[in-house]
Amino acid sequence: MSRPRRLDDLIAALPETMPLRAKSVIVTIYGDSILPHGGSTWLGSLIRLVASLGLSERMVRTAVFRLARDGWLSAAPLGRRSYYSLTAEGRRRFDAAHRVIYAADLPPWDGDWLLVLTGALPLEPEAREALRRDLLWQGFGTLAPNLLAHPRGDEDSLRHVLDSLGLADRVVVMRARGHALTDPAAGVALVRGGWDLDTLATDYQAFLGRFRPLWQTLRSTGAPEPEQGFLIRTLLIHDYRRVVLRDPLLPAEVLPDDWPGAAARQLCRTLYRATLAAAEGHIMARLETADGPLPEAVPAFHARFGGAAASSPAAVPVPQTLGGVP
Repeated sequence: MSRPRRLDDLIAALPETMPLRAKSVIVTIYGDSILPHGGSTWLGSLIRLVASLGLSERMVRTAVFRLARDGWLSAAPLGRRSYYSLTAEGRRRFDAAHRVIYAADLPPWDGDWLLVLTGALPLEPEAREALRRDLLWQGFGTLAPNLLAHPRGDEDSLRHVLDSLGLADRVVVMRARGHALTDPAAGVALVRGGWDLDTLATDYQAFLGRFRPLWQTLRSTGAPEPEQGFLIRTLLIHDYRRVVLRDPLLPAEVLPDDWPGAAARQLCRTLYRATLAAAEGHIMARLETADGPLPEAVPAFHARFGGAAASSPAAVPVPQTLGGVP
């Protein structure tokens, strides 16, 4: 069967509209494609896999070296080959991110806010900045110079950050609940002051603009070929995670009525399901471990986005929230 030209053209155009830094792309591939299959692969097979994304051998080797230096990966030489595996810390980071990226639906909000007060005891500027950086990565917002907050804050992740930075005895963690005396306008102002919703909305709209045409094309062409599926799925998750991991995932109660995050999540879930089988075939055929081919994906992999079992676009229900997608 010939490759649909329209789909190839759309895939080829994607890298021109989104940043593709080698290190970040390798992180995407390890988290999305390699971790479910054990988390380890031969560097040579990884180089071969990502060549279709425009990454040269030198770029991949440099990126992998830096990820190893930063504690994400560890190398295991075997003869003339090097096999790179996720470290325990790398797995922890991915696990925290995956709970956000691949969630089926956000749980109902109980009205509580998780607060972190950093001014109760003196903190060195370096420690304060490290804590702020890690909490912003988790989606916390800065409500005041010494106050960060999150309505869906993960206590286990927060505890790990405090312990790893040695700050568990230097900050105060509290839970607070909104009060009926708070005027809705004041609540909106609080959220807009703590989080850059305008930039997030713009980024979500850009994501939708990039990937809606792919979904429309797949609806008419059917399931993609293996390499096409891999490219779409990788670029999809790469772009989506850059936005969603900066999204505090605020409850609908405090978001604008036309918030595009919900449509972006639905489109990501739909395209992921439509390309999953093809992408898996390509990954399994290209990557190698020290023991041979990649092992089968762990069961949890198939629960992503609430269960990504569909194998073709025709089998995926058409979402009603994609704004113009038939």
